[in-house]
Amino acid sequence: MDIHIAEIPVACRACEARHGGVCGTLTPAELCELNKYSARRRLDAGTEVVGQGETVSSYANIIRGVVKLTKMMADGRQQIVGLQFAPDFLGRPFVSESALSAETATDAEICNFPRSVMDRLAARAPDLKDRLHRQALQELDEARDWMLTLGRKSAQEKVASFLYLIATHSDPEEVDKSSFDLPLSRADIADFLGLTIETVSRQFTKLRKDGVIAIENNRHVIVPDLDRLMQFAGNDR
Repeated sequence: MDIHIAEIPVACRACEARHGGVCGTLTPAELCELNKYSARRRLDAGTEVVGQGETVSSYANIIRGVVKLTKMMADGRQQIVGLQFAPDFLGRPFVSESALSAETATDAEICNFPRSVMDRLAARAPDLKDRLHRQALQELDEARDWMLTLGRKSAQEKVASFLYLIATHSDPEEVDKSSFDLPLSRADIADFLGLTIETVSRQFTKLRKDGVIAIENNRHVIVPDLDRLMQFAGNDR
């Protein structure tokens, strides 16, 4: 075994978040320090990870599953404003209060660690701070792209865009990106896309009749041709 691999905690060696997420920037010694305080958690769908307005005491890496981010207005109305997938970093460094609610959309597994430990590591590890900064910029770019989807795309393009998003952000352990379970209910998809449930259902039916997708058991989606789905989403190559 490579001496550097041997120095890495066993739990981290095969972790997708270490290879593709923020932990990929940490040295073996830093991984060992973080591992001492981290804990793996398996969460059922519908579990709140953090509530809007709550004090942030911990961060997490998403190991498996999908987390939905929700913003609530003063009168109780709420909007799904984003989705996070493995191996995304869940949390906003150096911010003491959560501006959003984070809830598991599917059964999920996360690696949880104290905010104080990660903030301390980020303060002395430039590569980690750079990775967190780049993830924040990526989230900003994705939010701007989604603004375009919500503001300018047709109902069909919106639904196709959502399906393409899920297909291309599926579980990192899954090789086949053309087959996946929907992580959201029809009601949540409608909320996320700014459409009615009836419109979402009609667009699913149209896409199925056009051969763009196949649907099994109402939740499992098969995409024969991802490029064709991308075209229906109105995306450039």
